[in-house]
Amino acid sequence: MKYRRLTKEQLEELHPEFINFLATQSITADEWDTLKKEKPEVAEEEIDVFSDLIWEGVLSKVEYLENISERHMHLFHLTDKEMKLLSVKIMNPEIDLRTDVGFGWFKRNFQSNFVEYLTASKAYGEDKNVDKFEIIKQGAVITKGELYRWFEQIVEH
Repeated sequence: MKYRRLTKEQLEELHPEFINFLATQSITADEWDTLKKEKPEVAEEEIDVFSDLIWEGVLSKVEYLENISERHMHLFHLTDKEMKLLSVKIMNPEIDLRTDVGFGWFKRNFQSNFVEYLTASKAYGEDKNVDKFEIIKQGAVITKGELYRWFEQIVEH
């Protein structure tokens, strides 16, 4: 597998797409039931191939990722040529950015000495989707990029 198998919940959500996928493999519903019973390893391989196809489609469209912990925010803008990072570090040990109170504190104090910013960019390796997936594996989630764009304006001014 190139990425990671979809969860049971994700596979259930994508059931119609999975049926279409099996149909493109000329596998009928009856044949799928037989495969699961008699050749479970082949059925598992089909699920893995389907999972990789879904991930490939999702990753090719991802533009923004966010990884927010107690006192750090790593916001990524994934352009065609490179990965751009806006990193925020909070030096106030009482703040947890994952809470409404902590994030509210940050919005009021983003220019204080308790907040450090770092920007960086990095070219993709051989496969940009694998690079994106590595960031997701480390805890990032796919977003629409509102937070990144807001920060970009702060950092530029």
